[in-house]
Amino acid sequence: MKRNSRLSLALHTLGHMAGDPTRVRTSADIADHAGTNPVVVRRVLGRLREAGLLTSEKGHAGGWRLARDPESITLADVYLALDESLIATGNEEVAPECSVEHALHRRVSSVMKEIEQSLVERLGETTISEVRGE
Repeated sequence: MKRNSRLSLALHTLGHMAGDPTRVRTSADIADHAGTNPVVVRRVLGRLREAGLLTSEKGHAGGWRLARDPESITLADVYLALDESLIATGNEEVAPECSVEHALHRRVSSVMKEIEQSLVERLGETTISEVRGE
């Protein structure tokens, strides 16, 4: 998985958090570990907070922590929270005057939706606690 994707950053961060779920981590610490900018971390983790996967506290002793047990957070939860599709959906404009193009677009779009649904189902079979690697 690309190291610069939002999904990769989120899964990597949550995998580390699963090892010590009560520990508070700062955006700067996460960014330093992941080799990115704290602003990027805040944007990505903010989406996870909105989805109820993380909590955050401001201030000197603030930071990020898991909002749920790592055993209850699936990879699908993270994927859906980020609204980041790994499957190209083919949303390009279709030339209405070309029946072949229109039919092709409709069929390919249908297949891509099925693949996306299958991906989400498979990601739902694995929790963050299972990918810690320890």
